[in-house]
Amino acid sequence: MTKKTYQIQILLRGSNPKIWRRVLIPSDLLLSDFHKIIQTTMGWTNSHLHQFIKDRTFYTRRMADDDFWGEKDNVDYLKIKISDLLKKEKDRIINEYDFGDSWEHDIILEKINNNGVNENIPTCLTGKNNCPPEDCGGIWGYSDMLEILKHPDNEEYEEYVEWLGEEFDPKYFDKNEINEMLKTKDFGCFELF
Repeated sequence: MTKKTYQIQILLRGSNPKIWRRVLIPSDLLLSDFHKIIQTTMGWTNSHLHQFIKDRTFYTRRMADDDFWGEKDNVDYLKIKISDLLKKEKDRIINEYDFGDSWEHDIILEKINNNGVNENIPTCLTGKNNCPPEDCGGIWGYSDMLEILKHPDNEEYEEYVEWLGEEFDPKYFDKNEINEMLKTKDFGCFELF
């Protein structure tokens, strides 16, 4: 059976301006590896738990001390491939990262290439805007932070600049940097969760 290449759009829900990436991945990629690719392409640090959601089923890595595992429709995703959830163009799933800040990504299968998989994937084709910093309070906290950073006279401005450093640029996106990271071990993702 010939392997397929999926063209996937990853869109951070609620972002304005839109924060998104377009990637090529093999269709037989494990969800655990796809999570790493999302982390790297979006710019997250893999510092929090995550899950994929489709049809009210939650696909995640079962943690040994999770007392609530059986209370939801949870599936351990250890052996599940992206093609098990996304089968045809326009199919969608949600990826939630950091259950406190609740960063939700719409994952959309845009195209299926049936001509196999080349050695250059995963690849980030394009995207727009920088990923929010970790632990900034979700999409609403990020929006508030961006508004404060526009006004140096705001009483919280200096606190944010000190926390972020002066180098944070909300428009920053470098696909070449992302693609170099994707070529490394664990697709450039720190192996924490």
